[in-house]
Amino acid sequence: MAVIAMFSAKGSPGVTTTALACVLSWQGRSVLAECDPAGGSVLSGYLSRLEIPPIGLLPLAAAALRDQLADTFAHQLVDLDAKNPGQRLVLPGINDTVQAGTIRPTWEPLTAFFSQLEHRDPGYDVIADCGRLATSAPPWPLLFRADLLLLVVRVTTLRTIAPAAGAAEMLRRELTQYGQGTGSLALALIGDGPYRRRDIEQRLQLPTAIELPDDRRTAEVLSDGGGRLRGSERLLRAAASAEPAVRDAIARRRAHLAPMSSRGSSRA
Repeated sequence: MAVIAMFSAKGSPGVTTTALACVLSWQGRSVLAECDPAGGSVLSGYLSRLEIPPIGLLPLAAAALRDQLADTFAHQLVDLDAKNPGQRLVLPGINDTVQAGTIRPTWEPLTAFFSQLEHRDPGYDVIADCGRLATSAPPWPLLFRADLLLLVVRVTTLRTIAPAAGAAEMLRRELTQYGQGTGSLALALIGDGPYRRRDIEQRLQLPTAIELPDDRRTAEVLSDGGGRLRGSERLLRAAASAEPAVRDAIARRRAHLAPMSSRGSSRA
């Protein structure tokens, strides 16, 4: 795998909780990168019990301007797993929306760097929490170049599903204009409701890559901290079971893009 970007249409459907559940439960080495222009929440939530210095995306963006990403990256990470050091990491996001303007010019080099992490030794997958697409400055370079784009939707009511239709259509349009096509787009569905998975897929015209239960106790720990996780919670089990399907989706996407890249190279 390489880069997975998660985002929502609006509101708080659980993007950060979903990203964190995947990082904590998947087998491969991974980094949760908080790329939400509205600000990160892991330090003030799940990791609020720890005293962590001001590290993360903002210093990394400054390093990108100095062409020092490789030297700076490791110093901006927080280890989430004391039993398996270096296995599950988080790159904390900005803590003030004013800082989004500082980050914006660096999304291109940051995205290129994230894309190369799987090839390092050891290699890492990046799960990017991109927040709400409705923000004034979404991280477009990251969304355009991600191997998989997951629109996180809480399926409890039509009110939570309807805004996703506009977000999906906008992403399809932007991805098409960028020249990547829409094959990287998929859904991460949370909870249960009156609508079947097939109905939601037809309404949003997207396949489902991840389905997670409405495990509120575990979600509260991931969102607010203050509790212990055993790894056997329903939410973490469901996230873990989704990993093979996500990896297959990325492999199919890359296989589809490979001939197109070859044709482009031959024409050049």
